[in-house]
Amino acid sequence: MKDYLTAQEAADELGITPATLYAYVSRGLIRSEAAGDDPRARRYHAEDVRRLKARKAARRNPDAAAESALHLGAPVLESAITLIEGERLYYRGYDAVELAAQRDPEQVAALIWTGDLSGSVPGLMDAYALPPRCRAVRERLNGLSLFEIFQVMLPLAAADDLAAYDLRPTAVMQAGARILRLMVALAAGMQPVEGGLAETLARAWCPDDPGAARLIGAALILCADHELNVSAFTARCAASAGSTPYAAVMAGLAALQGTRHGGHTERVEAFLREAGSPEGVEAAMAGRLRRGERIPGFGHPLYPSGDPRGAALLRWVMEARPAAPVSALAAALVEAGQRLIGEHPTVDTGLVILCRALELPTGSPLALFATGRTIGWIGHIIEQYALDRMIRPRARYVGARTAPPDAEG
Repeated sequence: MKDYLTAQEAADELGITPATLYAYVSRGLIRSEAAGDDPRARRYHAEDVRRLKARKAARRNPDAAAESALHLGAPVLESAITLIEGERLYYRGYDAVELAAQRDPEQVAALIWTGDLSGSVPGLMDAYALPPRCRAVRERLNGLSLFEIFQVMLPLAAADDLAAYDLRPTAVMQAGARILRLMVALAAGMQPVEGGLAETLARAWCPDDPGAARLIGAALILCADHELNVSAFTARCAASAGSTPYAAVMAGLAALQGTRHGGHTERVEAFLREAGSPEGVEAAMAGRLRRGERIPGFGHPLYPSGDPRGAALLRWVMEARPAAPVSALAAALVEAGQRLIGEHPTVDTGLVILCRALELPTGSPLALFATGRTIGWIGHIIEQYALDRMIRPRARYVGARTAPPDAEG
């Protein structure tokens, strides 16, 4: 799909004259920019053209628009956080893969929350230890995954954090910092959070691996946001009702757990256990294909040529562990996926492979995903509070208009 159109292509797409196109540009409905060295030559953002076309179609057929509004397609909310364009991912104009390679999660949180990559977030680098009541409850939680522990402990921490009811931007950032550091402390086995998020997790999970913090930090950054996915939208809905950041993050966690979202990592883990080794990947894929099953962790509708997040995580693992069995497994996945189904690994596969490389326990990919995605949820929550509007879609009623008579007997 093209990112830019010529004037004639844009006019044809909209069914208008070039003069009308120029009027739309002057009104700010379509962005244009110089094309080449000729200052008179312009190119037009295809995304704006498609959005305007969708709006015109919605006015002509509102029922059809209502039916498709919440599926992939025209955005339903405006946001300045994340752009997916040209099969690449950007946070506030910065390539997310480049950020993951060069920056720390705290810097990316500052970018997403404030718009300033060189800024800082109050409290995000402060030392943090679990409050006594949280520690007492955590010590009695046995047999739960890290993700389930997040879901149990966040409401308890929220009850003791009265400052979280302050919904002004700076206060929300401070609450977001406390939420993130709470999650990291829980993931780190209740160890105090000192310094960066990734460094704390690396000390707890991989104390003898000097490269672990960089891989963990990259994963947190690549998971931070992905536009208006179902969990970000859910978090924004909760925030639009005036719920606290804790409640909005809990709403995001509930959506993330679903097997069509972050919970998909558990399907990938199961598939890799089934494959067992690099030599078993092809047989495991073939078996699933014969049974009419999808191969988990491959193919993303927004990235037909491959999820850049998954590709980056696999590449960095193979660079960090070139001779390790997990790198051979990653290479086998890439090769078999391309040859058998013509698809590339997604971020879910990248997370599972990274956690295998670091020898983390089952369920760690989803916990890592949730921790990173919380950075993005806080950004969306801040945006939604600033809008000061309730998200309240209307339903198109398709049920009976007259109740059937009561049965007699």
